[in-house]
Amino acid sequence: MPDYHDDLRLAHVLADAADAATMDRFKALDLKVETKPDMTPVSEADKHAEELIRGHLHRARPRDAILGEEYGIEGTGPRRWVVDPIDGTKNYVRGVPVWATLISLMEAGEDGFQPVVGVVSAPALSRRWWAAKGAGAFSGRSLTSATRLHVSKVERIADSSFAYASMTGWEEQGRLDGFMDLTRAVWRTRGYGDFWPYMMVAEGSVDICAEPELSLWDMAANAIIVQEAGGQFTSLDGVPGPGGGNAAASNGLLHDELLGYLNQRY
Repeated sequence: MPDYHDDLRLAHVLADAADAATMDRFKALDLKVETKPDMTPVSEADKHAEELIRGHLHRARPRDAILGEEYGIEGTGPRRWVVDPIDGTKNYVRGVPVWATLISLMEAGEDGFQPVVGVVSAPALSRRWWAAKGAGAFSGRSLTSATRLHVSKVERIADSSFAYASMTGWEEQGRLDGFMDLTRAVWRTRGYGDFWPYMMVAEGSVDICAEPELSLWDMAANAIIVQEAGGQFTSLDGVPGPGGGNAAASNGLLHDELLGYLNQRY
C-alpha cells in the first residue's frame, strides 16, 4: 500500500496556514462578505485561505490538480487536492466557532477518484482531525501528539445518536417522512451541522449522521477520516465514498438501517 505520510504532513502545513488566516479575520468587525450565485455567503477569509493553500500546493506539488470551493478546478492528472477553505461560512460570519478548513488528497482508481488523505482543522474549537489511507484516523494538536479515533460499537438504532444539519433538504428531496421516522427511532438527535457530526462519528460520540445535498469539497476529507476510524461513508444510495452529492456516515454496524430509513424502505 502506498505511503501517504509526506502528503499528510503537507496537508497539516496547509491547514496551519489556513488556520492563521481564518483566525486572524474571525469576528473582525470589517469582515467583507458577499453572496454567491447560489445565494450562499463567501467571506474574504474564504478566498484568502484558499489562495494560500493553492499557493503552497503550486510550490510543493506542482503536478497535482486542485479543486476548491471558491476557485474551481485547476490542473489534471491522477492526484487531486480538494479544498473547502471554510466549511461553515454562515457560522464563521456570525461569530459561531463551529467551522473548519477541509483538505483532502484524492487519487484516481478503478472506482474513480477516492480520498487517500484528509485533514479537518477547526481552530476556533482548538480541534484537528486527520487520516491517511491504511494508517488510521487521529485527532490532536499535531502528528506527534495525537489520539487514534475509533467509531462506536452501538448496534441498535434505538440506542444511537443521530446528527444532521437541517430539515429543509430532506423535504425538497421527498425524503422527509423517512428522516422523521429515523428521528423518532433513535435515542437522541442533534443538529450540529457541517463537518462536526462526521468527526463525532469518527470519535464514537455520535453513531450516525447524514445530509441530503453536498459538494465534493464538503465530504472528501470527512469520508477518509470516518472510514479510517472504522466507519462507513456512502451516498444516500449506498455508493461508497464522497462522490454522490449527499452523505450518510455511520459506525458501520448501523449503516444499512440508516440508509433504509432515509430511502423510505421502512
